[in-house]
Amino acid sequence: MGVPTAGIVATGQEQVALRVRGLFASMGNLGYLGVVGLLLLVLQLALLTSASIGAVHIPTHDLVLAIFRGRGLTETQRTILLSIRLPRILASAIVGGALAASGLMFQGLFRNPMADPYIIGASGGAAVGACIGIVFLSQLTFFGFSSTALLAFVGAVLTMTIVYSLARARGRTNSVTLLLAGFAVGTMLTNSTYLLELIDPNSSSGARIVSAWLHGTIGVPEWRQLAIISMLFSVALIACYPLMRRLNTLALGDEYAHQLGVRVEATRIAIIFTGSLLTALAVSLGGLISFAGLIIPHVTRLLLGPDNVRLLPVTVISGAIFLVIADTLARSILAPSELPVGILMVFLGGPFFLYLLRKRKKEYAL
Repeated sequence: MGVPTAGIVATGQEQVALRVRGLFASMGNLGYLGVVGLLLLVLQLALLTSASIGAVHIPTHDLVLAIFRGRGLTETQRTILLSIRLPRILASAIVGGALAASGLMFQGLFRNPMADPYIIGASGGAAVGACIGIVFLSQLTFFGFSSTALLAFVGAVLTMTIVYSLARARGRTNSVTLLLAGFAVGTMLTNSTYLLELIDPNSSSGARIVSAWLHGTIGVPEWRQLAIISMLFSVALIACYPLMRRLNTLALGDEYAHQLGVRVEATRIAIIFTGSLLTALAVSLGGLISFAGLIIPHVTRLLLGPDNVRLLPVTVISGAIFLVIADTLARSILAPSELPVGILMVFLGGPFFLYLLRKRKKEYAL
């Protein structure tokens, strides 16, 4: 009996995507750098626009004056911008970039466009760890990090260790088995958080926090916490670059990669660990936000081709733009009430996932 599989880029893609890829290829590095520069400009505009939108409107002109001349804001506007709005906007950019980067890695590793940072179980472990921190250790902090953020990371890494050990047999790791094990373990852990809500010693507050976190709500981190997470995010991205080159080789097949000197199992472990770290960083800031790691890597791969090295910066920047815009809509669309960005992502990502299934239904065989 065969196993359902799907390639990263299916044959017969839309002519528009092929023309865009051909245009980038003909323009060479200059065209690629232009795309990266354009995306950086769009990211800056998204950050600036998001910073001006809220219950207290801050005119964009005043923001520009404040950035370049150090004036233009009232004391109230300055407090709102620096203490609330800006930390949240930067956090959403990091969450989007981290989820997109981990999605790119997992899709390449599993050679499946439907692979997502949450599908392999990291989110389930992070959910349990974070809920333990919220329910039992909410007052503890370590080096500026709340226990929620730290335990989310620990939970993600421990879960990935368990999933990897379940999928490993006879010195090899089957990608499909890893996906199935991750889905099963992650689903069990995510649903087990309900038990923590039942035994919450302070159910009036803890349950609400857990519920908001599980629905994907980007909070307002402290600047110290944001700085440390930004540093870890940068280190993880630097570690991604050599892994992206090896991932390109793995796409040719394990045996061929081994002949070229690539340590296949070590590379898989490194990709899983780095992807889990990126997922844990995102989860510690924004809770469970699904589909961001699915949509962005697939679209960028569709437009730019299969080279993971070139895809990495484009995917990270695009993910940051996407989630900054999504979070801005989430906190504005039902103002003064706020919609969790994770809920909004479900309505955006769910139809996209079904679209992928429909496009590739002829490629599945049992």
